[in-house]
Amino acid sequence: MNTPASLLPEGPGRPGDSCVMVIFGATGDLTQRKLLPALYNLARAKLLSSRFAIIGTSVEPLEPEAFRERLLEAIRAYATDATDELDESVLAWFASRIHYVSGDVRDPEFYGRLRDMCTQVRADQGIEDKHFYYLATSPTFFGEIVRQLGQAGLASEEGDNWRRVIFEKPFGHDLESAHELNADIKQVLRERQIYRIDHYLGKETVQNILVMRFANSIFEPIWNRRYIDHVQITAAETVGVERRGAYYETAGALRDMVPNHLFQLLSLTTMEPPVSFEADAVRDEQTKVLRAVQIPTPEDVLSKMARGQYGEGAVGNEPVVGYRQEPHVAVDSRTETFIAMKLMIDNWRWADVPFYLRTGKRMATRTTEIVIQFRRAPLVLFR
Repeated sequence: MNTPASLLPEGPGRPGDSCVMVIFGATGDLTQRKLLPALYNLARAKLLSSRFAIIGTSVEPLEPEAFRERLLEAIRAYATDATDELDESVLAWFASRIHYVSGDVRDPEFYGRLRDMCTQVRADQGIEDKHFYYLATSPTFFGEIVRQLGQAGLASEEGDNWRRVIFEKPFGHDLESAHELNADIKQVLRERQIYRIDHYLGKETVQNILVMRFANSIFEPIWNRRYIDHVQITAAETVGVERRGAYYETAGALRDMVPNHLFQLLSLTTMEPPVSFEADAVRDEQTKVLRAVQIPTPEDVLSKMARGQYGEGAVGNEPVVGYRQEPHVAVDSRTETFIAMKLMIDNWRWADVPFYLRTGKRMATRTTEIVIQFRRAPLVLFR
């Protein structure tokens, strides 16, 4: 497809750099439900450079046109809502930017083909020698992919030509494995090339938590243990694990949602005011409050936490299978798809205020919410 770059006019905002985006795991659920729709929306908002391209990679042998059509179907399904319509001119431009190379991420020859594809795409579409690699794969491949990128010369930077690697959660399955993975990737990449992300932070409402707290003088004086009785943080989904059964068997609801998404919401809700809204200053305050969270004891696990797993039933009058009947899930699996817990924070602002966190799949309603329950007034005059 030879749709010219001029079909995507520059917008009033600052568009991103001219670059090639390489997506590992491009046929997976994350790419089709989240990444591609988000990129289309950036293109529609004229926030992508007109000299931009996507190279998808996966072990699945696909013709480029078949891969392109699959991703366009995903954009049509997930990039709009009932009140929105696709912009066909943007979609045509976007389709012309999509390329594909198949191969096993453990095979050195695959990276040679990927390097050749990057060179060809940059030459054909006038793109600068800048790449970022989005690892939308199983976390077990993170270290191997980075090592192979380094050996193939795909992570080397010269002059203004940058290389960046984006890691989706989970980053390791526990503290020890996270440290090991971090050490492995730092043998190839500089820290400024590494982006460990939580896509929840891209949600506009999440970003507005700090605005609501620190730009409103009415809230800050009462945002503490004297006035707040408890806090509930809920992330409920109506969908099941869908095609992510193999991954979910290794993670469960706890690892999949709590130490990343829910703890981000918890820390933004409870952190002290940062000295500025620079990224490092905000992270410092988030880190401080997370260090103050009481570490649960074995007794707490029994009395203050609950796990569950969805069974077969109906969602929106449509029958759905139980978790153990999902593809790539063990028939006797004990992996949790629901987790709820009570946590406490040991600092001056939040001492004795309970925080209730819950998340689950195949729930009755899809919602993400933070409920701040204020204490009752000493005397209730109106009932």
